[in-house]
Amino acid sequence: MPINEKEYNGNLFDQLSILERIEAVTDDEKALKQISIERRQIERKLYQQPPSIQQP
Repeated sequence: MPINEKEYNGNLFDQLSILERIEAVTDDEKALKQISIERRQIERKLYQQPPSIQQP
C-alpha cells in the first residue's frame, strides 16, 4: 500500500528515534559504528533534495 511523503518521513524519524534509544544503552564500539552508518543512510533518505523538474 503506497504511503504519502509525510508518512514516509514519519517512518524515517521513527527509525532515527530507535537508533538513538539503542545508542543510549550500548557501549559496544562495533554497535555504535553500525548505528552511525544506519543513521547516515536514514538521513540521506530523509534530507534528499527533490528532483529538479524543468518545464519546456
